[in-house]
Amino acid sequence: MNPEELLNEGNERNKPAADSPLISLERDLKYFNESIKEVSEEIMNEGLSSYPIFIAHQHELSLGELILDRHDLNSEWSIHASTLEEFVERDVIKPVLKERFINSYKDPYQFMCVFVVVPEGANFVFFPYAK
Repeated sequence: MNPEELLNEGNERNKPAADSPLISLERDLKYFNESIKEVSEEIMNEGLSSYPIFIAHQHELSLGELILDRHDLNSEWSIHASTLEEFVERDVIKPVLKERFINSYKDPYQFMCVFVVVPEGANFVFFPYAK
């Protein structure tokens, strides 16, 4: 899924794409690329999870662990690190949907799995790491 697909295209009250917060998210993810990849590999190498998930948000959030604070970094998005296991434990992903999530999970060495939280809702995006 592309970041643009998170917006409800049928809603006439949506801002034009140029004003979308997802444009700033893409910019921040590119900027944070190396840091996120490093944390992802650490999660996997330490055996914490084979399925790291990063949560991008602009509000207060009590899921995962804060790794990049938008206030400290003068960016528009904060990033928390989490895992599939925490998402299931906290009932963000229903246990019956865990296998479907695993089957759709992309190579964590090539893509960051980002749970994007915006006022319109939340969804998963697989964003490629920069080469």
